[in-house]
Amino acid sequence: MLSYRHAFHAGNFADCLKHTLLLQLLDGLNRKDKPWLALDTHAGAGLYELGAAQAQKTGEYRDGIARLWSRADLEPELAAYVAAVRAENPDGTLGRYPGSPALIRQHLRDRDRLIVCELHPGDHPSLKALFAADRRIAVHKRDGYEAAGAFLPPPERRGLLFVDPAYELAGEFERLLKLVGQVHRRWREGTVAIWYPILDRAPSERFCRALAASGVPALLRIELGLAPYDTPLGMKGSGVIVCNPPYQLDVAARRWLAQLHAMLSETGAGETRVEWLTAA
Repeated sequence: MLSYRHAFHAGNFADCLKHTLLLQLLDGLNRKDKPWLALDTHAGAGLYELGAAQAQKTGEYRDGIARLWSRADLEPELAAYVAAVRAENPDGTLGRYPGSPALIRQHLRDRDRLIVCELHPGDHPSLKALFAADRRIAVHKRDGYEAAGAFLPPPERRGLLFVDPAYELAGEFERLLKLVGQVHRRWREGTVAIWYPILDRAPSERFCRALAASGVPALLRIELGLAPYDTPLGMKGSGVIVCNPPYQLDVAARRWLAQLHAMLSETGAGETRVEWLTAA
């Protein structure tokens, strides 16, 4: 398994994938005037200094967001992603990277709400301080899986469950499979997005096959790989499962994912995948 602390990987290729998708999901919610709730189960610190020791130790952002930062030829969805990161860097220099809670905050309207959960003792105080002045955002030091059972379905009925765990525990995929089934039974109109790493093909394939067999409809898989999955060690790719995606998210993803792969894969190795696990 993986130990995926956000601060060490902020702005890397996996963030480019998951956060471009996240912004599309938020745009889908904002197409209607009705309010919505977003629940971010593993929120991290919320905002990351790329000059800090953790980010500099890996330098992964240099092969991620930094490669997109000054490009003028981006597909609209990738351009929107870069613009969202630029909004946290008003001086025009890439110095800070917004995690999913900060990106969601940019899309909140007056009647929308965000609940963020983080258990890590180093990240929770930063998260609390970041959102202390925003009445639309509630910060909890509690297990994200338990919070999904407590807060969903929301009174608004519309919304997003965003799940981005650290994958430190061997049973993480089983917990996620159980979570998808529970949320579907209680909140069928909600959108669920689950990020997962690909260290080798087998664990994520088993997870996707189990989801496909679960009977939950409208499950879309979107993956970005930058190296063959049989190479030794390390994260070669990652993916996002989206339940109840906005209309034509798959069509848009095929377009911008191809460009993202071309920009981030130095040798052209790896692959992308956009496919329905279950029909709507």
